[in-house]
Amino acid sequence: MPAKTFAHKKQQLYLVLSGIFIVNALLAEIIGVKIFSVDKLMGLPGNLTAGVIIWPVVFITTDIINEYFGREGVLRVSFLTVGLILYAFLVILATTELPPAQFWLDVNSTDSQGRPFNIDFAYHSIFRQGLGIIIGSLTAFIIGQVLDASIFQWFRRVAGGRYIWLRATGSTLVSQLVDSVVVLFVAFYVFGNWTLNQVLEVANTNYWYKFAAAILLTPLLYLAHYVIDQYLGKDETEVLQEQAEADVSV
Repeated sequence: MPAKTFAHKKQQLYLVLSGIFIVNALLAEIIGVKIFSVDKLMGLPGNLTAGVIIWPVVFITTDIINEYFGREGVLRVSFLTVGLILYAFLVILATTELPPAQFWLDVNSTDSQGRPFNIDFAYHSIFRQGLGIIIGSLTAFIIGQVLDASIFQWFRRVAGGRYIWLRATGSTLVSQLVDSVVVLFVAFYVFGNWTLNQVLEVANTNYWYKFAAAILLTPLLYLAHYVIDQYLGKDETEVLQEQAEADVSV
């Protein structure tokens, strides 16, 4: 493949993977304020933050980026994502300060059962996350991404480039253990009113969900490898992986 064509395809690949990573990380941060009952949903014990539903997409994408663009490729998109999440929170905060239109309040003054309903209060409650949640989520996100990227590369060097499932699953299981505890501890214990037992209970459920998701989604890594091999070409893919291992592919 001509060098110019390879460079273009490589750029497009990084752009697509980064887009998938950013949109899912941003969505997870926004919807993470909701805690739902796993028991009511699936008959299993425990509670989960809604954000963990799509977090597996984030850490699968992290591993794919790491595989082809190295630790620096992961950290670059991670820091960009933090900036975009902060921007999103600031925009949302600004919208909560806008005075509501009276007709909007009037037409939404009752719920479907005729009970009084304040839609502006609901908007504030859903979208205006506290400072503690923002600090906790971003702190956990950065720590988790740095750990994931670093451990992935360590496994890669130890295994000599073999065993994709080992470096992907191993890095995810360690990083998400830290992430699951840190985000809840900072957001709801340090800045909130949860007890330490509540933090550990929800963190435990979140982590085991992520553990199961990491195992179940492993075949997607192999599918992604196959698709990328077909897109770039086998020889070009090997070159990109060698560059990623040396952190010179981005």
